[in-house]
Amino acid sequence: MERKSYLRLKEEVWDRGICSGCGACVAVCPADAVCFGEAGGAQCPHNIGYCKEESDEVPCGACYEACPRTGEMRAQEMGPFQEILSAKAAFAVPRAQSGGAVTALLVNALEEGLIDAVVTVSEDRWTLRPSSVVISSSDALIHQAGSRYSWWVPLVAALKTAVIEKKFRRIAVIGVPCVVQAVDRIRKSDHELLRPYGKSIRLLIGLFCTESFDYNALVEGKLKKEYKIDTWKVDRLDVKGKLEVRMRDGTSISIPVQELEAAVRPGCHYCLDLTAVFSDLSAGAAGSTAGFTSLIVRTDVGRMFLESAIRNQRIVTGPGPDTTAIEKLITRKLQKNQPETP
Repeated sequence: MERKSYLRLKEEVWDRGICSGCGACVAVCPADAVCFGEAGGAQCPHNIGYCKEESDEVPCGACYEACPRTGEMRAQEMGPFQEILSAKAAFAVPRAQSGGAVTALLVNALEEGLIDAVVTVSEDRWTLRPSSVVISSSDALIHQAGSRYSWWVPLVAALKTAVIEKKFRRIAVIGVPCVVQAVDRIRKSDHELLRPYGKSIRLLIGLFCTESFDYNALVEGKLKKEYKIDTWKVDRLDVKGKLEVRMRDGTSISIPVQELEAAVRPGCHYCLDLTAVFSDLSAGAAGSTAGFTSLIVRTDVGRMFLESAIRNQRIVTGPGPDTTAIEKLITRKLQKNQPETP
């Protein structure tokens, strides 16, 4: 049998600079031998010097199996879907972004017992440093609301906490396309080490994403050093054609996207998926009017969660989104990242 240890993953993905930073390899390594350095800074994981397969000749390959960047990376356009609509939370969600529909849907799912935990991204409100977290209460979920488009974090790594440590078995994962690709591989895999994770994931929500940013380059470098912005004074960051830094005193600072290019994580340049086509539900601001979220219903599971939230008056729908606007963003991303044909 062909060996696919971390060395194969290192050769094909880490050393080539195409790692997405999703954290799937960290989550599924049974020996806890794969890890990232400081959150928000490392470009790819590293091995601590031990591997079941390489060190003990025990078949493994879990890290390779879960990685979304092994094998051929194909361009994804809108992907299969059942319906596209716009929606927003029917209740107040402080700091919600583009309608808060995703937060409202997940709050409903927790309260209805459809899920028992959410794997998502949080932040330190003083430093803006990101971290992957496991949330199991609706109050905590509302408190953490607001998409973190601005920085990268190995989100899938928190699956190990959710599944192995906390024993949750009805988990919702929300993340950008590379996270969705990794979780989709885990769900569909028959690898014995991945099976416990796949069986524990009940809902997968994907966020529209053009690229993510390195925390040190964006926050420590661009914001703090160049613009002299104190992170503890920042209320939120919003990327929509430009980076808008909204301060707690009500003022805001706009930074052109051209200035952010150096802060984009290298692995993002290889992503060919804007709308997270392998999710149950995709969500983003593009295409909808202000205050609403564009939702792409892709599976029966996604529809069931959405209909439950609407039925329980946690979500209200709005005017149909402009799909042309979404398609333009897809085309722009593919043109930017599609490898040249030799």
